[in-house]
Amino acid sequence: MSHPAPRPRKQPGAIRQVILVGLPGVGKTTVGHLLARRHGLDFVDVDDFLERQQDMTVAEIFAQQGEQAFRDLEAQATAELLDDAGVIALGGGAVVNPVVRGALAGRCVVWLTASVAQGVERIGQTTHRPLMRGDVSSTLERLRHEREHFYAQVARHRVDTDARPAGEVADQVAALVGLDGEEAPMTVAHFATDRPYDARIRPGALDDLTTHLGGATKVAIFFPEVLGGAAARASDVVRAAGAEPTMIELPEGEQAKTPVVLADCWGRLADAGLTRTDLVIGIGGGATTDLAGFVAATWLRGIRWISVPTTVLAMVDAGIGGKTGADLPQGKNLIGAFWEPSVVLEDTDLLVGLPARQVRSGLAEVIKHGFIADERTLELVSGDPAQAQDVTSGRLAELIARSVQVKARVVSSDLRESTSVGDDVGREQLNYGHTLGHAIEAAEHFTRPHGECVALGMVFAAELAHRVIGLDEATVARHRRVLGSVGLPTSYHGVAWPALHELMMRDKKTRGSVLRFVGLRAQGEPTIIVDPDPQALRGAWEALTATTD
Repeated sequence: MSHPAPRPRKQPGAIRQVILVGLPGVGKTTVGHLLARRHGLDFVDVDDFLERQQDMTVAEIFAQQGEQAFRDLEAQATAELLDDAGVIALGGGAVVNPVVRGALAGRCVVWLTASVAQGVERIGQTTHRPLMRGDVSSTLERLRHEREHFYAQVARHRVDTDARPAGEVADQVAALVGLDGEEAPMTVAHFATDRPYDARIRPGALDDLTTHLGGATKVAIFFPEVLGGAAARASDVVRAAGAEPTMIELPEGEQAKTPVVLADCWGRLADAGLTRTDLVIGIGGGATTDLAGFVAATWLRGIRWISVPTTVLAMVDAGIGGKTGADLPQGKNLIGAFWEPSVVLEDTDLLVGLPARQVRSGLAEVIKHGFIADERTLELVSGDPAQAQDVTSGRLAELIARSVQVKARVVSSDLRESTSVGDDVGREQLNYGHTLGHAIEAAEHFTRPHGECVALGMVFAAELAHRVIGLDEATVARHRRVLGSVGLPTSYHGVAWPALHELMMRDKKTRGSVLRFVGLRAQGEPTIIVDPDPQALRGAWEALTATTD
């Protein structure tokens, strides 16, 4: 069966407003001036605007009226300036104000970043900035920690300015937002791991393969039958670039991740003569990208690979984080490796034709990212659940982009999932809802979609956190409401508790005979719950099974 043809791409008008956000020292004013001048736009720095309006410096406003009064004035000024086209540079702390964050929703916001060392070099050790007095380096580090998640919440694009000329940065911003013509609907999420890579998200991203082949002369393309059309397009791109494609069709789903299929793939690479300078491409859902990545990780002790995830679940989770693997009869992903792709290409056109149940399954992981890290995601889902499930909608595209950004931040700080302790939670936070979810998945012999199992696991985890660490009832109820709004299950009446409890004891987060769960202290505050009381476990289970959807 061939894959559906991509939908025609919309041709939006040119973007005529760009808002720059970021910490002091990232170059917002310098880049903003250049961007505006090169594209015939007005430029305004909100701090400068306020100083003219109030006839006082920012430092004087802080000193005489206090920071809160300044933030109120800043929010009023921002709302006024957003009525006009042009390039706007916000103050570094503007996004801390929820009023400003609300005003920025849906706008073209670009987050400029730089290292602390680069910021210090640009600002200098002496500064008029009221929040930057004293040790500039330690202050920048503290502000980065406090504000980073707010920048991520409002930004559509993120651009690194470290050791780069301002003109080069301005050109990149212009290309990302489409100031030279129609908007380029591209989001780039950077994974700052040992082998850094980007996830590039836009309609038609598969066509970008040609710029990522490197010096490969032979390319193995892994795909399931249903994606034969997309694989053929990739093959054409590879051949046009002068490389030789080898097409490797895989079984559907987890059937692709067996030792027999794995050995066959190694044999196909040997027959094709792939060397260490060659390339693997995986086009498909999470099972396909898992296997393709593991083949790449193990062939000649590791060659480059490109992930092209084609389901919502793979785009926000399974196909992007550098985990690769295959299954054994004794369990899923018991063999595997951490092996980052050289790039992830997320072509949202390839979602067309995806069954509705698979879309909902992927949304469970999106909602998970919302609960652990991104309030805006939950607002977008709740605001229009139907659009959130429409693969042609801008709302789903934004949800995917936001989820990828969340995962990029987490994976960048903890690729190999080190053991979390208390509130110091690394990559393990991405397993929110997965402890019971994986148990249900295994108990039902993988016949229920992964996302439905995770949805049930999140409701259970919220009920458990309510009993053990005091998660408020409103957030527990919100789990049921948001998940239910997109048709995901929030109650369970299947396999009995004793069997699921036994399966949870085999979970990868378990240490010895001690159960460990990812829980929430509050929205966006994940923690680790260790060895919960059996009565609390039973209470959470009864809450999950007491109602019907």
